[in-house]
Amino acid sequence: MNFAVDSPPSFETATSHWIHLIGVGIEIFGVFIIVVGIIWSARYILGSNPVGPGQLGQEIKSRYDNYKISIGRSLLLGLEVLVAADIVKTIAIELTFMSLGLLAGLVVVRTFLSWTLTLEIEGRWPWQHEPVSARGTERQQSSSEAVPS
Repeated sequence: MNFAVDSPPSFETATSHWIHLIGVGIEIFGVFIIVVGIIWSARYILGSNPVGPGQLGQEIKSRYDNYKISIGRSLLLGLEVLVAADIVKTIAIELTFMSLGLLAGLVVVRTFLSWTLTLEIEGRWPWQHEPVSARGTERQQSSSEAVPS
């Protein structure tokens, strides 16, 4: 009869396990953000505002644009959280060139997706300044509000 007692896992093993679980939790949270964002964005499509004759086409385009922007923002936030989860999970496993290369590939793909979503939502690349026309109208509005009539 062997009465040997299993020894508890080492500190490194236990820590790695908990960090991996935290990474999975962050991934679940990222997916949750995306799903809730898509469901929440449906309010733009399902909302009902009475429109006058001849304005239906413009109302549909406005609702579609708002829907697209809302989904894009939730996707951007969800992608950022998923990148954070990948980084945490990579730290939890034994760091090798293979796992580091996989992480780098995931970060590159998700960063590219974030940039293209930003381009779609804002009409410019993330590193570009705000369009001159938008800045000009903001200055005109602020200067007209500052001068009392």
